[in-house]
Amino acid sequence: MPELTTVARHGILVGVIIGVGIDVVLVERFAKALQRTPMLGERLFTESERLTPSGNPRSAESLAARFAAKEAVAKALGAPGGMLWHDCEVVADSDGRPWLTVSGSVKAAGAKLGVRRWHLSLSHDGGIASAMVIAEGE
Repeated sequence: MPELTTVARHGILVGVIIGVGIDVVLVERFAKALQRTPMLGERLFTESERLTPSGNPRSAESLAARFAAKEAVAKALGAPGGMLWHDCEVVADSDGRPWLTVSGSVKAAGAKLGVRRWHLSLSHDGGIASAMVIAEGE
């Protein structure tokens, strides 16, 4: 316990990990699903998720990573039912770093568990897209 006191004394906030989620998606399989079901992209992603900052459509790799992020969020929350895809959005800051915004059903599920902050990492390589999410509380 003395370590916590020392950390708090130096003004560093100490968060509690409420949940961790990870998901992987086969990019080719995901791309085929998007082609086979034209409205799937709109159902899963907000308009800003489907487009790059320059307004071009995102690649299948990028969309697969964003889908993995949404699945990882659900896992970090314990997979509660009733969450809506658009209530979890992957956005990027001015440097291109991805982060999460949550609203509606996802925000409510997180609040119920005490989630105050989300951490996100996305990757895609070799035909696989992945995401890791950490839900942090106080």
